[in-house]
Amino acid sequence: MNITGISGSPTGGSSTDYLIRAIMDNIEGDHIKKRFVRLNEKSILPCQACGKNPSPDFCFLHDDMDSIFTLMGKSEGIILGSPIYFDSVSAQAKLFIDRTNCLRPVDFDNPAGPRLTEPLFRGKKGGIILVGGAEGKFQGALRTARAFFIWAGIDIVFELEYRTRSFNPGEAGRDENIRSEIKACADKLIAAIESR
Repeated sequence: MNITGISGSPTGGSSTDYLIRAIMDNIEGDHIKKRFVRLNEKSILPCQACGKNPSPDFCFLHDDMDSIFTLMGKSEGIILGSPIYFDSVSAQAKLFIDRTNCLRPVDFDNPAGPRLTEPLFRGKKGGIILVGGAEGKFQGALRTARAFFIWAGIDIVFELEYRTRSFNPGEAGRDENIRSEIKACADKLIAAIESR
């Protein structure tokens, strides 16, 4: 079993990073491989809205998304986390999400006219982690993150919203109150994967 955690935080050691890693750490077993990706450390080009099916590749552009697509393709569970900036996900997370447009390519050879194909990752399980300030609004970021999972065909089995009380990176790692939620998210993800 493979689990991939993807962080859209630009800050190393952030609460976003911590929460993703903590959930993955709560999924135990010799048969489980876990991979953690920090998008800020990757070189990713913006989507060019090619509008065509890149098959057999995931995308016409070739950069660090190639390895991320490969990891996701091998994974039964995918976690996406992001801080909230201007009521949405980070630039890093949005760049990643835009590049996953090709996970549901358009079939231009269909005799009845162009149509969307089935999502390439249908049946995989996933979770969303969002980190915002105490007064932050989560709905815009939540809509964007949900749209990625729906488009890719990944079933959302948990959503975790964490409100920080300071601007200190990694605050969630020092917050005892979040531990039970972390465990619950891990349990939901593994249960969903095992019930496939």
